[in-house]
Amino acid sequence: MNLPLYIAKRYLFSKKSHNAINIISIISASGVAVGTLALVCVLSVFNGFQGLIEDLFGKFDPQLQITVNEGKSFDPQIPSIQSLYTMTEIALISEVVQDNALLIFSDKQTPAVVKGVSDTYSRVNEIDDIILDGDFKLSDGVFDLGVAGVGLAQTLGCGVRFVEPVQLFAPKRNERINLARPDNAFTSEFIFLSGIFMVQQAKYDTNLLFVNIPLARKLFGYDKEVTSLELKLVEGVNELQVQKKVQAMLGEGFSVKNKYEQQAEFFKMMEVEKWITYLILSFIVLIAIFNVVGSLSMLIIDKKADIQILRHLGANKTLIFRIFLLEGWLISNIGVLVGVVLGLFVCWIQIQFGVLSLHGTDGAYIVEAYPVLIKWVDIAIITITVSALGFIAAIYPAYMLTKSTQE
Repeated sequence: MNLPLYIAKRYLFSKKSHNAINIISIISASGVAVGTLALVCVLSVFNGFQGLIEDLFGKFDPQLQITVNEGKSFDPQIPSIQSLYTMTEIALISEVVQDNALLIFSDKQTPAVVKGVSDTYSRVNEIDDIILDGDFKLSDGVFDLGVAGVGLAQTLGCGVRFVEPVQLFAPKRNERINLARPDNAFTSEFIFLSGIFMVQQAKYDTNLLFVNIPLARKLFGYDKEVTSLELKLVEGVNELQVQKKVQAMLGEGFSVKNKYEQQAEFFKMMEVEKWITYLILSFIVLIAIFNVVGSLSMLIIDKKADIQILRHLGANKTLIFRIFLLEGWLISNIGVLVGVVLGLFVCWIQIQFGVLSLHGTDGAYIVEAYPVLIKWVDIAIITITVSALGFIAAIYPAYMLTKSTQE
């Protein structure tokens, strides 16, 4: 039998419920429980928002994107690129020509990113799922069409089925501006809007226009070059293995990015925010754990007579130290257990019923309630962190106060 643990549990679960020290221990454990509950809930909400953003980007970004490391464009006819079409793991490849242009509609104008895509683009990405109005259609056989972000359309004051076209201006490649005839240094094209999309991300909604790739090549002065290739993989294949295989085939001159890497800065920022919040809440939990130190100190003072009895029975310093160390650790662990259980329960309530809503005007948010996603890795990290803090905090008072009672 583990004697220190047995005695520590007897002290903790004393039948003398009226004992003030027991009440203080309950308060101490409650403080740890509240801090642990906050950690579980807050980190789960961060996970929920991250999962929501990943889902939105997942409808927009390709599974794999190929870009060149030097320069802006490359020839898709080179052998290493053509070999991709023979890979059984790749279902579809879409060519992309993307650059900046000036958009003019009526008396309004704004710079934007014009993205020319091939016919397979809507099958590579889930673009149809984010169309707010109209269709993802880039040509009707007679006129060139475009699909704009909702914010971009609002800035220009245009929309689907407008009879006036949007004019696109882009500087000619390797062309100097003649001050006498500045118009000659620019290429101009016209498109009608066939659709408007919304990703709920300003980077795209206010700044992106889709057009067909032949028009983009004329606008930006490209022949057969592309600025990127976007790949859709066969369902069920290992994305990481295919990414490494494609990278090995193309060599160091190209970069092959998965969905996370395409938005690396954004997701890194979210991870930093999450773990900074975790550290701040951990400090709050640490302050709550100091209540455990206080209750442990009072317990040692209250149990002086018991300590003397144990000494006469042959207990050494190590045994007495372990008793009160485990006592403090048990108080902390009860708080951890209760906090984790309550935190998971609160998260479950939010997932099922959406009790905490995001207040705002209709359509202002992607979801109506705070999204929650429980990650068991986070739960394990929280449990280990708070339990370890409780153990460390109990070491010093258990050692010092046990030592003082034996002098």
